Parts: sequence; structure tokens; C-alpha cells
Amino acid sequence: MKLTVTVITRDEAANIAAALQSVSWADEIVVVDSQSTDDTVAIARPLATRVEVREWPGYGAQKNYAASIASNDWIFSLDADERVTPELAREIKELLHKGPAECGYRIPRVTSYLGRWIRSTDWYPDYQLRLYDRRTARWNTRRVHESVEADRPPGLLRHELQHYAYRDISHHLATIDRYTTLAAEQWASEGRRTSALELFFHPRFAFIRNYLLRGGFRDGAVGLLVSRLNAYYVFLKLAKLWELQHRVNAGQAVANPQLTIDTPQSAISKSAITNRRSPLDRR
Repeated sequence: MKLTVTVITRDEAANIAAALQSVSWADEIVVVDSQSTDDTVAIARPLATRVEVREWPGYGAQKNYAASIASNDWIFSLDADERVTPELAREIKELLHKGPAECGYRIPRVTSYLGRWIRSTDWYPDYQLRLYDRRTARWNTRRVHESVEADRPPGLLRHELQHYAYRDISHHLATIDRYTTLAAEQWASEGRRTSALELFFHPRFAFIRNYLLRGGFRDGAVGLLVSRLNAYYVFLKLAKLWELQHRVNAGQAVANPQLTIDTPQSAISKSAITNRRSPLDRR
């Protein structure tokens, strides 16, 4: 059974070569670029089977488009900041050779942060549904943390997908700011509300869960940083939701979420985001 790897990109010149090289064993590689302003497309062309450039319709819609132009029904969706290890590649090839029993498979993802692999906190194992049959599974169109929805419960692979999500703490904080805006807008569109009590308690519970219950303390200072920043993500997401609902209560116009959503920039290769829930999006 043949496999197509799909990658959506925007200004990923620093990442795209390593990502595509990690899946060079695939039968087909399709890259859909959202009008990058750097050398992403030029770097991708000799490494991919097909590269297309098109306007940005949103995360899920772009990934569904990439799957729709693939030559094969089995799809592996890869982000530019991810790498498929030789062990995972071998597991996928063996599965496809035997014939998959399920319509999709979740894969454990491990994140590299400040020089070490994090196998604690909410960041691990961060299962992602990335290997799927496009005839029975597809991406939803949530504004952020989009995921694959399959017609049947997915199977589970054993080997890890590597994730190089953040260059440094500044990059991490910028990502938190961007994603919490999208997450709050998504919640607001769904009618979700929050309160001062939730703002006070949930970030504290998130820190306890990350640092103590899920073993962040085992990763030393880095584990403490991840736990604190994961709790900050929860706080900021709730704070922005509170801001949105109080603007509405006060009769103020809320900024059009589409203005934010339609600007992919480097957020395209996120964690991201289960199948596609970001490591940041736990509470």
C-alpha cells in the first residue's frame, strides 16, 4: 500500500529540508505553500514530488486540500517543524505492507525544548492522529489545534514523532500569545464563557498537573519552565476569553477573528495540534 506525505508551509526555509528528508522514503511528498516570502518553495521543490502555492484558507482546509491532491489514499500529515525517526518510518512501512486494520493511527510526539527531549508534563506523549485513510478521515476546520476526525476509533503506533516547536523562550511566548488569541476566539464562537474563579484556579491546577502529577519536576529547571508556561497558556487563554465576553457585554465590537485566522505565518508548523491538540492546549 502506497503512502503520500503532505506538508503545509509558510516561511519555513529553516525547517523544510530536514522535515522532507526525514520522509524521503515515502512514495509521494506533497507540499502546499501559503505564499512564503522566503526560500521555502525553492528548497522544497527538489525534495518533494509536488509543490503547490495557493492562498491561505485556514489550517484544516489547507491540510484537506493537500490530501485531496495526493495520488494515494493513505496520508501522513507532517508539520515542517517535525521529523519522522527511522524507527517510526520502519513501523509505518511495515504497517502499510501488512495492510492497516484501522482507518487512522495516533502517534506519540516528543518535543525538543532548550536542548532536551521532554517526556513529562502535558507535552508527552501528545498523541497525534497523522497517519490516516483520506476516504474515512479528514481534518476539521477549527481555528486552532485542528485535528483529524476519523469514522472509526484510530489505532496506535509505538515510535515517536519528533517535534522542534520552539527556538527559544521568546519564540515560545510569541506562540503562546498567538495561539491563545485563536483559542479564545474559538471558544467565544462556541458560546463558551469564563469567570474570575476559573481564571484564578485553572492555571494553578494546570501547573500542579504539569509539574507534579505528570512529572515535570523530573526534567529539572526545564521541566519547571515548561510547567509554568503551560499554566500561563491556560491563564492567558481564559483571560482573552474573559476580555471578549466583556467587550460583548459592554456593547463593544469584537475584532473580526478572521483577520487573525487568515494570517498563517510561522504558526502553520505548530504544535500544535488527539490528533492535533497542541502541547500547550491542556487544562
